[in-house]
This record gives sequence, structure tokens and C-alpha cells, in this order.
Amino acid sequence: MQSLVNLTDLSFQLWIYLAIDVVVALCLLFSVRWMAGKMSHVSISEELSVKDNVAFGISIAGRMLSLCIVLAGAAGRQMEKGYGEAIISMVLFGIVGIFLVRVGRVAHDKLILHQLDKEAVLRERGTSVAVVDASSAVASAIIINSIMIWTTGTDTNAIVAIISGFLVVHAILLITTRLIERRFAASNQNGSMQDALCKGQLALSIEHSGNLIGTAIIVSAASSLLVYQPAGYVSNITGWLIVGVALTLLLKALQIIGKRIVLFRLNWREEVYQQDNVGVASLLWVMSVGLALIISGLL
Repeated sequence: MQSLVNLTDLSFQLWIYLAIDVVVALCLLFSVRWMAGKMSHVSISEELSVKDNVAFGISIAGRMLSLCIVLAGAAGRQMEKGYGEAIISMVLFGIVGIFLVRVGRVAHDKLILHQLDKEAVLRERGTSVAVVDASSAVASAIIINSIMIWTTGTDTNAIVAIISGFLVVHAILLITTRLIERRFAASNQNGSMQDALCKGQLALSIEHSGNLIGTAIIVSAASSLLVYQPAGYVSNITGWLIVGVALTLLLKALQIIGKRIVLFRLNWREEVYQQDNVGVASLLWVMSVGLALIISGLL
């Protein structure tokens, strides 16, 4: 049996650290669920079990998944310094992660979905808006996870690097989304993408969520190219900005090529924007995220 399955030796201490991280993660997940209800001024149990509000469930699921992604970057940071440091590190970076995900969602609501009342749309079962909302949270978490892994230690320098890097990279994400809105308007007689989402265009929300997550993945790959300098505040910011923009442009160029090859002789804009073709939108989602994963894997 040993010749068939060769397992890595796991120390007893590793299981203790695992238990610590899982307990802290579950507590933080519960706190996110509780805060989501408080901030939305609704009962989560009522929305999910009584009203069967799918849109609200998708939004909450996106927030919880985003926290799990963030905690994956925080787990095991201080294992060599003892149980106390491990607990402090997990709690500290978990709280920072929750805060930054919240900041990212607020920025997305105020700068991108600024023409609609997102919470009201979710209560009215706006599934398309819920998909974009969940994707925005996941995209923010992917960025935070990458920056957390990129930094070292739990000192002030690490916190500053995480926050500054997040703000710079998220600015790229927001600008990219704004350009996508302009593309939508140009293809739909100056129509509003936000209005289309409110009207329930699921294909549009799927295509846009792929752009959000794909951009987050490719920009996060900058962590493989940049050297973390604890006291290099300016160089850290400029590094993320320059490399992030370059990788985003690379992804967009590959997306254009990929669409012309995979969707040959198919007017994908008409299929997604006007005919609400979920199948074509799903292909576009896979193309955005898949290409981003390939490039980040190579880096």
C-alpha cells in the first residue's frame, strides 16, 4: 500500500494550526453573514428560506466566497512563531481582508453601479445585478489574496503594502469596467449597461463577471514579477500600477484574438447585448477567466 500512495509527513502541530485557521475562518464567515443582514436591513433567513430570494443568496454567497479566498492568503503566515502569533495573524489579516472587500464593493457600487440602488434591486430578485455584485466581491478577494501572499510578516509595512496595492489594482479594475460600459453603449445606441442589468439581462451579467474576475486574476499575477520591499511604499505602488496595466492590456489583446478564433463568424455583441444569449456569454466568461489563468500560470 505504501508503494501505491506516498504521503507527505504531517506533524501534529500542523493539525493544530489547521484547526486554529478553520475556527477563526468559521467565526469570520458567520460575522460576514451577520453584517450582511445588518447592512442590508433585512433578515437573511427570511430572504433565503421564506421569500426564496435567489438574487440575495447569490450576493451573500459571493461575499462568503470572497472571504474564504482572502483567508486562504492569511492562513499559515506565522506558523513558525507559535500558536498565539498564528491566531493574531489570522484574525488581523481576516479583518483587514473583510474591510478591503467591503471597500471594494462600496467602490464598485458608487463608481460602477452608481445609477441604481443595488440593495433594492437585490430585494426585488435582480439576479443579473446579484451575479455582478458577487463577481465584484470575488475579484476584490483574488487581488487581496495575491497581495497578502506577496507580502511577508504582520507588521505595519505589510498592512500598508496590502492596502496601497489593493487600491492601485482595484483602480485598474474599475477603469477597465468603465471602458466596458462605454463599449456596451457604443454597441447599443448609447444604452446604459446598468439599465440592462436592472432589466435582467443575465447574459450581460455573466459576460461582465468574466471580465471582472479575469482582470483580477491577470493583475494579481503581478505579484510573481514584483519584489516586495517592506519600506518601499512608492516603488510598491508604482510597480503594481505599471505591471498591472501592462498585464491587463495583454489580456485584452488576447481576448480580442480569442474571440475572433473561437467565435468565428459570430456577432457576440448582438448575441449577448441584444438577444441575451447565455450560452455565448458563458463562452466569453470562460475565455476571459481561462486566458487569465493561463497567463498567470506561466508567470
